[in-house]
Amino acid sequence: MTATASAPAAARPRPARWADTRPRTWTDRLIFGPITQPRWARPGVFALLGATALLYLWNLTVSGWGNEYYAAAAQAGARSWRALLFGSHDAGNAITVDKPPAALWLMGLSGRLFGFGEFSVLVPQALLGVGSVALLCAAVRRWAGPGAGLIAGAALAATPVAALMFRYDNPDALLTFTLVAAAYCTVRAVDADGTRWWSGSTGWLVLAAVGVGVGFLTKMLQAFLVLPAFGLVFLVAAAGGFGSRVGKLVTALVALIVAGGWYVLLVELWPARDRPYIGGSTNNSLWELTLGYNGLGRLLGGHGNPGGQSAPAAGARVGGAFGGDTGITRLLRDLMATEVSWLLPAALIGLVAGLWTTRRAPRTDRARAALILWGGWVLGTGLVFSYMSGVIHPYYTVALAPGVAALAAVSVTRLWELRAAVSARMILAVMIVVTGVWAFVLLDRTPEWLPWLRWSIVIGAIVAAVGLLPRTRRAVLPAIFAAVGLIAGFAGTASYTVVTTTHPHSGGIPASGPRGDALAGGPPPGGSPSPGARGDTMGGPPSGGSPGPGAGGDVPSGGGPDTGARGEAPSGGSPDTGPSRDAPSGGAPPDGSPTAGQGRAGEPAADAPPAGQRMSREANPGPAAAATGGPPGPGPDGPPGIGPDTELEAMVRACDRRWSAATIGSFGASGLELRSGASVMAIGGFSGRDDAPTLEEFRAHVAAGDIGYFVTARRSGPRPPRPGGEREKSTGQQIEEWVSAHYTPRTIGDATVYDLTAPTP
Repeated sequence: MTATASAPAAARPRPARWADTRPRTWTDRLIFGPITQPRWARPGVFALLGATALLYLWNLTVSGWGNEYYAAAAQAGARSWRALLFGSHDAGNAITVDKPPAALWLMGLSGRLFGFGEFSVLVPQALLGVGSVALLCAAVRRWAGPGAGLIAGAALAATPVAALMFRYDNPDALLTFTLVAAAYCTVRAVDADGTRWWSGSTGWLVLAAVGVGVGFLTKMLQAFLVLPAFGLVFLVAAAGGFGSRVGKLVTALVALIVAGGWYVLLVELWPARDRPYIGGSTNNSLWELTLGYNGLGRLLGGHGNPGGQSAPAAGARVGGAFGGDTGITRLLRDLMATEVSWLLPAALIGLVAGLWTTRRAPRTDRARAALILWGGWVLGTGLVFSYMSGVIHPYYTVALAPGVAALAAVSVTRLWELRAAVSARMILAVMIVVTGVWAFVLLDRTPEWLPWLRWSIVIGAIVAAVGLLPRTRRAVLPAIFAAVGLIAGFAGTASYTVVTTTHPHSGGIPASGPRGDALAGGPPPGGSPSPGARGDTMGGPPSGGSPGPGAGGDVPSGGGPDTGARGEAPSGGSPDTGPSRDAPSGGAPPDGSPTAGQGRAGEPAADAPPAGQRMSREANPGPAAAATGGPPGPGPDGPPGIGPDTELEAMVRACDRRWSAATIGSFGASGLELRSGASVMAIGGFSGRDDAPTLEEFRAHVAAGDIGYFVTARRSGPRPPRPGGEREKSTGQQIEEWVSAHYTPRTIGDATVYDLTAPTP
């Protein structure tokens, strides 16, 4: 196979097949684009974006509030500007969610503009999805042509985890959009003319840094995983001397620090008494949350994450809903594989082949630059996801989807251009067959669903591969077989994507596919939705719903969402370790949290069972887990929820105070807040274990008349003693004991309610 050097995009001549000597009127330019593009390019983009919008917006509210933890925070932001600024979980500004608030800013502003509801919460995510597809098309087209751009955009839109997250209210939709926007700006920076320090190239590079900075304000350090790829492609392929390129990268680094750091500085300088407590932190510091739980803790374990031991032990303990065992094949196993890996094997083969074909190309060759950019995105993000020992959920892989889609499109079109060489045709055939076989493997994990599809894909892939191998002078035949190969390659991932959009999802760990939520620990998509949300939770009730068998975790009496995670995890953990804040509402935290028995900083807690017996609540839900040493179910020792009750909600709604009610953890607070429309304090944050508010602060709020009711779910019996003895009571337990000693309980539905305006005589 011979290497062909390609000139910079601006100077690259139009291929003969694009020849169109007819002048285009302004209407032609509007519909078909400039003469430098083939007439089908722009209509193709319009059709793709229309189909993507239909896919992401159709029946958008099938999942109800989705993740009630973030939906409640969006409602608070729609009512209070201060809650919007800090990402507070309640309009009274007691405590924030355990993530930066950028995604909540969009949802809160949408609620203010269009009226707060399920659609106004979810529509920003869908529009971000359409925008991501458009920007990926534009970025890939500049270096690989309009055909590659369309293939990349279609591949992203048809990735199951993309359809899942762009129809859900977790922060990952905004994170993905900001990273794709930053990649587009990086492409423009490489293409821009000017070798001086301050030029168009520098401006585009600064915009790319701002995009990554906004990503940091969405999901903290995860946004930085693409930086090596962005920096390397600019350093290799941009114009100018080496010193000039380094200087521009330094300028972009300064812009990144400003774009992401201004908010951290604002929060750190704002008087703590005048803002909500930073949920998930140990000392009310956003900086500590950035470096600890949401930083090194994710990579190495500890800091509220479940790892910190050997990688295999940590992975085995948390199970498939938390990524499974660490290792190079993690992205090809369990739920990770069906979320994002449909085109991954072909993309990696194409990366190696593409780099080989460009090995003798000039430094600024755009074909190689595209492979460096998108290949670096895939390798950098993929390796971190494969080996990180802290909390990781399958849906995190949405940040990998644009890189996989673009890399597959770039490498396929590169090899198609070189198809005159038998080696190029052979590699294309191998890529098609590998994609078809891998789709068969993934579809075979749900053999009862469309059993004919996996066989059809394999047969189509083999036919296409065989048809591409012979050399023929009839151009139409290779094109037909190439089309068959594309259809076979897209059939599996597209089918999973479509079925994902037709089924409801809820809680902090949603999953795609015909029974993704069930495999992650919740009910199968399409099953009866539970009371708190449309769909069920990871082994537990929807946020705010009554707990059922399998909710797991060990929480303070009175119930937080999850035990132990800072906001996403079981006992003592952090939000991203066991069930999560990003996890199905009610059973697991939305973003994952440590499993029961995980200490606050990652060390085993006092109530931890032996290491060999620890397991994820998600992976092993239900009462049986308690018997095997895993997290208990929701019976006498599990986290109770507050189920829907019209009398309770009317009472809370009628209470005109800073906080109409308070309950321990967001597990019950989120659903009650959304159903009543009132401000509900989540004592202890997501999991109920943050030290906010303290007992003294809570008593002061009660004395000032700031809180109307204290609400806790009824338990079915006394709590059994914890293995290893009792540890110090959490703030939530202390508050519950104080309330029960000074106020008279009243039973309403499944909840016990204390009127904090009427002390017991």
